[in-house]
Amino acid sequence: MTADQRAPGRPLLNRRLAEFGTTIFAEMSALAVRTGAINLGQGFPDTDGPEAVREAAVRALRDGRGNQYPPGPGIPELRTAVADHQRRWYGRLGLDPDPDTEVLITAGATEAITAALLALLEPGDEVIALEPYYDSYAAAIAMAGGTRVPVTLRPDTGNTGDSGGDGSAGEDGDARPAGRFRLDLDELRNAVTDRTRLILLNTPHNPTGTVLSREELAAIAELCVERGLLAVTDEVYEHLVYEGEHIPIASFPGMRERTVTVSSAGKTFSFTGWKVGWVTSTPELVAAVRSAKQFLTYVSAGPFQYAVAEALALPDDYYTRLRDDLRAQRDLLSQGLSDAGFGVFRAPGTYFVTTDIRPLGESSGIDFCLALPERCGVVAVPTQVFYDHEAAGAPFVRFAFCKQQEVLADAVRRLKGVVPR
Repeated sequence: MTADQRAPGRPLLNRRLAEFGTTIFAEMSALAVRTGAINLGQGFPDTDGPEAVREAAVRALRDGRGNQYPPGPGIPELRTAVADHQRRWYGRLGLDPDPDTEVLITAGATEAITAALLALLEPGDEVIALEPYYDSYAAAIAMAGGTRVPVTLRPDTGNTGDSGGDGSAGEDGDARPAGRFRLDLDELRNAVTDRTRLILLNTPHNPTGTVLSREELAAIAELCVERGLLAVTDEVYEHLVYEGEHIPIASFPGMRERTVTVSSAGKTFSFTGWKVGWVTSTPELVAAVRSAKQFLTYVSAGPFQYAVAEALALPDDYYTRLRDDLRAQRDLLSQGLSDAGFGVFRAPGTYFVTTDIRPLGESSGIDFCLALPERCGVVAVPTQVFYDHEAAGAPFVRFAFCKQQEVLADAVRRLKGVVPR
């Protein structure tokens, strides 16, 4: 008897994942390959990170370190390096994790978030996520049996499109910002119910580039403490902040014991393919996440763990150079998009610039992005796919600026061919 005979008419994919198909990143990257377009859709650098870090991975391979299963929680060298990193950058805020009990190494940040949600949610628990959200959040919540409750980041009054901005260049020659996307704290408070288990944060925020302010984070922390909520916070862009500062929410009063902090090496060191991430939290929360993580990948990236341990000890000027270079790339692309007629939202952090296509006479980001490679040879991502409230994201398109200057300059030249309809 075949499987189809045993369960006639039953879909192969379980209903929790029925809404999830191929990711938008895979679709748009395939479109870039098919059309020969410049891929500003997916957020990965087009150059490798520091040579010394790459050589550290080669050295580990040759020395036989990590070629067999590493320890389940991660190699001691990397756990110590992660703890030192947290102390180095956030020790003044009171963060000083124990590498033996408060650090867990994961297969990238995506696994860390998924393991945290699998470990901490019961079926029916509600998870508040700030939309637009990275697409894996919705899938991870679904796999854990949770219910996602989106709270929408909304553009400032005075932005482009329907709100009246023109997206043109300012007097100083910079792309005139269309403000930024902001969190409505009242909307967040109103989203909390008796079924809310945790708030899933991402700051600096992908795809909008928003960096939550100290005041916003303090209000979220106060809400978590008041309502007894956990926080899972994705901080993979922690070193890619161009305006303001990154403040871990775990450093706020009452939050250390209720926060799972996630980060990774991919964005900071430009080795996204290595998939080395980590969790820091209390021993109890780390143990809970480890309970789920051990049945996902168990372990991964053995030799790369040794390399990342060395990377985390790079001097301050590495991080400064990375930030300054990416800020220049952001400004180049933002100005080019503004000159081409897009409304350009300010990106205080991350790899990404979000634009409004309404000044170009467009209204559907999906249709626009599907046509863009043929129109001018550039690929972008429609942010509508990161919303539950799809209409709120329909006119917005995300471009990645983590590319070489000459690639961005070529993209800017091509984008000038996108004329308003």
